[in-house]
Amino acid sequence: MPELPEVENVRRTLIPAVVGARIERVELRRGDLRFPFPDRFAERLEGRCIREIGRRAKYLLWRLEGGEVLIVHLGMSGRVILSSSSDAQSSLDQRGAVVGRYVYEAGDLPQHDHVVMRLSNGATVTYNDPRRFGFMLLTDDDGLDRHPLFRHLGVEPTGTDLDAAELARRAHGRRTDLKAFLSDQRQVAGLGNIYVAEALFRAGLSPMRKAGTLARRDGGPTERAERLVAAIRAIIHEAIEAGGSTLRDFVRADGSRGDFQSAHAVYDRAGATCVRPGCGGVVRRRVQSNRSTFYCPKCQR
Repeated sequence: MPELPEVENVRRTLIPAVVGARIERVELRRGDLRFPFPDRFAERLEGRCIREIGRRAKYLLWRLEGGEVLIVHLGMSGRVILSSSSDAQSSLDQRGAVVGRYVYEAGDLPQHDHVVMRLSNGATVTYNDPRRFGFMLLTDDDGLDRHPLFRHLGVEPTGTDLDAAELARRAHGRRTDLKAFLSDQRQVAGLGNIYVAEALFRAGLSPMRKAGTLARRDGGPTERAERLVAAIRAIIHEAIEAGGSTLRDFVRADGSRGDFQSAHAVYDRAGATCVRPGCGGVVRRRVQSNRSTFYCPKCQR
């Protein structure tokens, strides 16, 4: 499943290719994805200018002229394919658009093209999803924070709102383990299995440690919270800049592989020697909440 850095790379690719263009035609090739499409979905999109492409957690937010937002979630296998007519190619290139595709394990067969949008600048945006766990919804921008998908989301790991004090406030008194705490979207929005594992390694903290140890008795942050926030922010920034992690056959929009998997210190490295200088430990795998956890038992405490 695409995690926050992969979704952010989709967003950055879309911005120069679609922002400012008008949606001229929407073709729905089925009646639903994970959920049915909203009423009059194509009609409500057609004729609207795309003002902005934002992101909240792992959701893409297409802000449209008129005050509505198209919410796009890629699910497990969703990807966006950008293409352009020859007439629009030069203008797209001048705006910095990268015309390409995001490809997952199931491939990009045309029978999985479920939504096709034709834009006024000649670009075509195709949503392709073999497993159909993704979805598209429409809502009013003014009420976005109150939408059921967003009203319980936690703090973003990429902004200034995540600091040691905020993390400690959320962790204070909690007996759940750090892996489950960080994976809980109500606490930190957008963190997934890969980046939780890498951040905990970077901070030198065991995924089995109690979340409450990030806070002092008075609720203030411990030194562990300071280290963990710094690690989360650094890992997410590095992963975004590297284009995300290529697992199976995920590629970036220009056809190149996401490079962050080459920097994984523990994820999917069970049995390998710990990369921390002087440690000498061996990376282990264990299952927590039905998900694989990778960590070094020697230097993560």
